[in-house]
Amino acid sequence: MAQPLTAVPAAVVPDVRTAPPQFFDYSANVVSDVFGANLFTGAFAREGATQFNPDYAVAVGDKIQVRLWGAFEFDAALTVDPKGNIFIPHVGPVHVLGVRNQDLQRVVTSGATRVFRANVYSYASLAAAQPVRIFVSGFVNRPGLYSGTSMDSLLHYVDQAGGIDPERGSFLNVQVKRGSETRASISLYDFLLEGRIPLIQLSDGDVIFVGPRQNTVKVGGLAENAKRFEFSKATLTVSSLIKLAKPSPLATHVRVVRNTGTVKNTEYFPLADASIVALQNGDGLEFTSDKRPGTIAVRVEGEHQSVQEYVLPYGTKLGVLVSQIEFTERSDASSLQLFRLSAKERQRQALQTTLKFLENAALTARSGTNEEAQLRKEEADLLLKWVERGKNIDPSGQVYIAQAADRDQLLLENGDLLRVPTKDGLVLVGGEVIFPNTIAYDPSLKLADYIQNAGGYTQNADSSRVVVAHRDGSFDEAKSGFFGGSEPSVRPGDQIMVLPKIDVKSRQLFKDIVESLFRLAVIVGIATN
Repeated sequence: MAQPLTAVPAAVVPDVRTAPPQFFDYSANVVSDVFGANLFTGAFAREGATQFNPDYAVAVGDKIQVRLWGAFEFDAALTVDPKGNIFIPHVGPVHVLGVRNQDLQRVVTSGATRVFRANVYSYASLAAAQPVRIFVSGFVNRPGLYSGTSMDSLLHYVDQAGGIDPERGSFLNVQVKRGSETRASISLYDFLLEGRIPLIQLSDGDVIFVGPRQNTVKVGGLAENAKRFEFSKATLTVSSLIKLAKPSPLATHVRVVRNTGTVKNTEYFPLADASIVALQNGDGLEFTSDKRPGTIAVRVEGEHQSVQEYVLPYGTKLGVLVSQIEFTERSDASSLQLFRLSAKERQRQALQTTLKFLENAALTARSGTNEEAQLRKEEADLLLKWVERGKNIDPSGQVYIAQAADRDQLLLENGDLLRVPTKDGLVLVGGEVIFPNTIAYDPSLKLADYIQNAGGYTQNADSSRVVVAHRDGSFDEAKSGFFGGSEPSVRPGDQIMVLPKIDVKSRQLFKDIVESLFRLAVIVGIATN
């Protein structure tokens, strides 16, 4: 039995349409390191209102808006015919081909007055330029034939062609050709650096030709235009390149990498020699800052009567600065505090290392039973919260200098801060005590007496871990045990910190955690003391 015929569905033909030039992919131009490549991103390809310059020459196909009023009225847009004329009723043909835009009114008025001697007035203006099709060829991304008007700029057509190929095309040699004649040769560097570009009136069939890329040099470092630049001569001096690259005011030297030949050489020159250093095709240049320190700025704060800002020669020692400070009766000159930016960075790195260790310890701890696993999880959650809080600590950068034997020989750095403490005669007791308080210094009191005056230890206190932070940045730890211990002396301005007790579960892992917590507490004490 014959099978019934079924209709075969027609093949689905994809809708292939050519997208407008402004919607092409210009991402390669945007990310290119070639100077000027990001000029072509589709912005010039968009059609805009045509503006005529006074020197525009009327061409065949242009539309002229003509108005006559008075004894005879007429208002219409007339097209320039192939003979170069426009035909005005009752006037006849008026030749306008090649007439400049600024002379158009005078030519039309002159033609109208040949017929109308009086009582007729005229006005003429260019209404629309001739539609043209321009060939764009050479080293562009999409060579082809593109539409526009005779007054559209050269950039409009090159942008429609996808812009100049960054790896092959030249930004210094863009030609406009008509037949065998080269009408103009344009360097786009003039437009990019100075905003100058000639207004070239294009005609139907003209060719915009982008020549091959010439010599190049790659610029990096301290420059506003850290790009790859093109030059036409065999060599380019660094002084000429400076006009293009715009080096930063911080730049003092240039490093030149010679890539020609089989050997790669590196040369180093001061900018003062820029006029005698010649660059060749393929060289790389980097603007660098090679400044020798001359003076440094150091600030002195706290209890003193001298100025707070000191500008000192590079290499000045701390003793020279201290000798210039005028101390008062309340100045604690024996507990000078030095805060340094480089030390602050090192303390921050040490803090992050300790926090990382604690985080790893909390996440990798093992348990023998389910109950112990639950306990470890709760402890880990608390510890991780504490680690997150620790990441927000900002170390002070204090350097312990008060008791150093060669303190006066310490070299100062730019940005150092020297603080002179005030003799206040107070002792701060905090941490795991019942009543944290500030107590007046009494030389007859010992460490235990100050803790007792603050209400004594809390149930969570570790009496074997008491730290005394001195005002000069040093720390003493009170140690106790079966074989005895030591008790540090307390000085005016000290801070006594009683650390909390942590259940170590008799495991070496948590003993390590306790040690890390102690080290971290010392760092925190530096940041908050």
